[in-house]
Amino acid sequence: MKKLSLWCAAALLSISASASLALTAQPYIATSVQFHQTQQKADMLVLLVPADTTELKLSGWSRATSNQVNRALQVAEFNGKSGSKLELVAPVGLEYGRLLLLGIGNPAELSRAKAEELGASLGVHVNDTSAKQVQVSSQLITDTTLNTEITTAVAHGMELRNYRFDRFKSKPAARPAQQYRWQVADVAASQARYQQLHALAQGVFTARELTNLPGSSGYPEAFAQYARQVLEPLGVKVTILGPEQIKALGMGSLYGVSQGSDKKAHLLIAHWQGAEGQPIALVGKGNTFDTGGYNLKTDSASIIRMHSDKAGAAAVVGAVQALAGQKAPINVVAVAPLSINMISGDAQLPGDVVTAGDGSTIEIGSTDAEGRLILADGIWYAREHLKARVIVDIATLTGAKVGALGTVYSALFTEHSDIEQTLRQAGERVQERVWRLPLAGYEEITKSRIADRINTGSPGAQAGAIFLKHFAGDTPWAHIDIAGDAFNAAAKGIHPEGSNGYGVRLLTEWVSLYQQSAE
Repeated sequence: MKKLSLWCAAALLSISASASLALTAQPYIATSVQFHQTQQKADMLVLLVPADTTELKLSGWSRATSNQVNRALQVAEFNGKSGSKLELVAPVGLEYGRLLLLGIGNPAELSRAKAEELGASLGVHVNDTSAKQVQVSSQLITDTTLNTEITTAVAHGMELRNYRFDRFKSKPAARPAQQYRWQVADVAASQARYQQLHALAQGVFTARELTNLPGSSGYPEAFAQYARQVLEPLGVKVTILGPEQIKALGMGSLYGVSQGSDKKAHLLIAHWQGAEGQPIALVGKGNTFDTGGYNLKTDSASIIRMHSDKAGAAAVVGAVQALAGQKAPINVVAVAPLSINMISGDAQLPGDVVTAGDGSTIEIGSTDAEGRLILADGIWYAREHLKARVIVDIATLTGAKVGALGTVYSALFTEHSDIEQTLRQAGERVQERVWRLPLAGYEEITKSRIADRINTGSPGAQAGAIFLKHFAGDTPWAHIDIAGDAFNAAAKGIHPEGSNGYGVRLLTEWVSLYQQSAE
């Protein structure tokens, strides 16, 4: 009877695990976007208005319509300044129920990021109306190239803002579902560019979804299987190493973080081979929930968001998804070491010593400095087993980074000027900016009394970077600390409330720039 009971218990555990793995990954499509050269019927007409516009008279407008619109321009002192809005309800002589004038400033000076912010603002405005079909006219942007760039960026920003994480709501609110019809100068070019941005948005949505998953839902194996569902249909080769394989490869630094949990460590490898040669490796910290271990986190306001400690892993998955969706001619691989930092009788203890995949030993100075432990083996795996030509890791790693830079910049550590230059350029384009902090002079801060190195040190941000640098060996490497950047307490700009997918746009842009710089 005792054996039967044990068998039943094991079966129930197996059923429970299988049930919790049943997370459905589906493309998130918030809005319908179509491009045309002519105006279409709609509930609302949105007109993109350049700066210094003092009078409007469009083809097909009656004198009464022009008089009403221009009188409204004068009274409201609307002149097309970027971000300004003027709405007319039931405009005279037009079939549209609403006319919205959206200022875009000087088209030649409007950056991609600013255009995306305008799109987010437009989405919020439309969501507060009853409009179901929206016509957006760009006919006042006369330069064809600028017309394509601006309209697609505005549409992209709107799409990013309209994301909702609602899988756990019993009665979720209706998602934004308007149909947007864009009147553009070049339909083919606009469609092609938007498809690239839409693929990028899908990568961002996957990263947001994965990062938003609570600890008990998005644990290592569940995270890996979710990523597999998303990536394999795009032609990405996905490999998932389980805990026994991790142990067999000697990756004790990764394995040790999860040894106190029944949800053991996994390693996800997602390879988009869009070109020949050695791959570019993106390594993301995937600590799916962080209690701090025996160095327990005691701030209730902080620990409730520790599901976001997997944002780095989510970012590299999302970036590879975006590049695969774009059919990018690049050989790139995401490596996501996945753990869950828990407490039990088997959990890692402060003062323990573990052996990493490269054979070096690590003293556990703090169980709450677990991110660098799992990244160490992820970086080593990318170098040793994937023969990466360059490695960039990304992680919500240190509170010290927040103290140094806040959330305006992420912290960049590298000794390679080409990586720094292209990362800074990519960050400026998508407004996920990086700022380089020094490595020189800090080489000894992770020296251990009893092992090869210790996973703590001061200053904290440098200690994390110096620790990780060792595992890259001679491979060109950079570390991006995104602590504080991956979660929005309130909706802002292109991001809704919650996890924002930080790093997907940065890494996707960087991979392309780095590839171009090397050619």
